Amino acid sequence: MYETRMSQHVNSSPGAVCRALLDADAVARWRVPAGMRGRVHEFEAREGGRFRVSLTYDSPTATGKSGAHTDTYQGRFVRLVPDERVVEEFAFETDDPALRGTMTITTTLAPADGGTDVLLVHEGVPDVVSAADNETGTRMALENLARLVEDTEAGAKPSTP
Repeated sequence: MYETRMSQHVNSSPGAVCRALLDADAVARWRVPAGMRGRVHEFEAREGGRFRVSLTYDSPTATGKSGAHTDTYQGRFVRLVPDERVVEEFAFETDDPALRGTMTITTTLAPADGGTDVLLVHEGVPDVVSAADNETGTRMALENLARLVEDTEAGAKPSTP
């Protein structure tokens, strides 16, 4: 298992970023790498609250971790510190023992340069998940988050990442 650390500056307030982390509709839009689409099945944004999300590949030749073309994961919110930190534990829904196990994502928000520095630490990633793919997907998701929150806070109709 390994850990990744990715950061992104967002030209928006920590409060706006935090709201996007804890809103099911927003999560379905920003936490989706290019070439995939998201679906939130369950989402209780509170400490101890559960969530379940599926990411489905657009390409019919892509292989999912949970199904033919889908990665489904479920978990819970461990810690919520408004406008500062969101800690989530989750696991893939899979029969593959190499992909089992609990992962943790800690998202930390810090005011900086008129916006927010977002740090996402992903711990416990199974070794069979390519680190390069994990980092690329996380980078795409953080860029989507920035676009979504910046558009929303600017009063524009949010673009679809």
